[in-house]
Amino acid sequence: MPSSTVENYLKAILHLAAGGDELVPMGELATALAVVPGTATTMAKGLAADGLIIHQPRHGVRLTPAGRKIALGVLRRHRIIETFLVEVLKMGWAEVHVEAERLEHAISDEVLDRLDALLGHPAADPHGDPIPSRGGLLPSPVHATLATCPVERALRIVRVTEQTATFLNFAESNGLRPGARIEVVQRDLTAGTVSFHITGRRPSTLSLAAAGNILVERVR
Repeated sequence: MPSSTVENYLKAILHLAAGGDELVPMGELATALAVVPGTATTMAKGLAADGLIIHQPRHGVRLTPAGRKIALGVLRRHRIIETFLVEVLKMGWAEVHVEAERLEHAISDEVLDRLDALLGHPAADPHGDPIPSRGGLLPSPVHATLATCPVERALRIVRVTEQTATFLNFAESNGLRPGARIEVVQRDLTAGTVSFHITGRRPSTLSLAAAGNILVERVR
């Protein structure tokens, strides 16, 4: 079994590559893992020697099929655990990330499958992030954001991509959670603001930068 450090590196590469096969610069990887570049480079050489990544010196890294399989497995564990913590243990969605980070390295596949079944095989976690399938498939639907979506159309929030505790608490206080019905009333590019209305709430406004973190789909 790979160590938690190995799993963290592989998951970080998968995240920084947005689930794809893009080359991830070493500086970005080091920043994401809060380590100095030299430490990240040393680890990358070891992962490359184990066949888990391709390391191109002075350019970056990308996952091999073997590395991607491990990374998707960790991501699946993380997002199912987050869902369990929110849906069953009723923890706040802004506090479950740290707990899931701890548990994702310890939970067995058998327990994970039982949690998945208990939860009804969810397609996404509480933040709307897609959960990789047991076979290693990661859905990657393309959605508009509140910064780019049509104005005065019935929409549904599907995902919140900024997941710091501060932003999630802000989003929750404003009703900006996956599943909420929403309509962008006005987008003011000069002021850099988006005015919106959520069913059952008063109209509100947020910045274009914040709006870019809220993914939506049209209600059919």
